[in-house]
Amino acid sequence: MCLGIPGQITEIVDAEQHLAKVDVNGVRRIISVRLLADDNLRVGDWVLVHVGFAMSKIDEVEAQFTLDQVEKMGADYVNEIDAYNSSQIV
Repeated sequence: MCLGIPGQITEIVDAEQHLAKVDVNGVRRIISVRLLADDNLRVGDWVLVHVGFAMSKIDEVEAQFTLDQVEKMGADYVNEIDAYNSSQIV
C-alpha cells in the first residue's frame, strides 16, 4: 500500500533542481517536486508527498480531508493495539 501525505510548500529551495521545502503537520522537509515540474508550483500550494517526492498537486480541501483520514487511521490503529494489549483469553 502506498500512503501519500499532504504537505504545504513553504519554500522553493532550488528551482533548477526541483527541490522544495514542505510542511507536513509541523514537520518541514526538503522534497523533490520534479514530477510536478509542469504544474508551476508556488509557496502555499499543497502536494501529496510519498517517500520524499511530490506525486500530485492537490487543493486545500482535499489536503484537509486526507489529513483527517490519516489521523483517523492512526487513531484506529492505536485503539486496536490498546484493545489487543488489554485483552486476554481466559
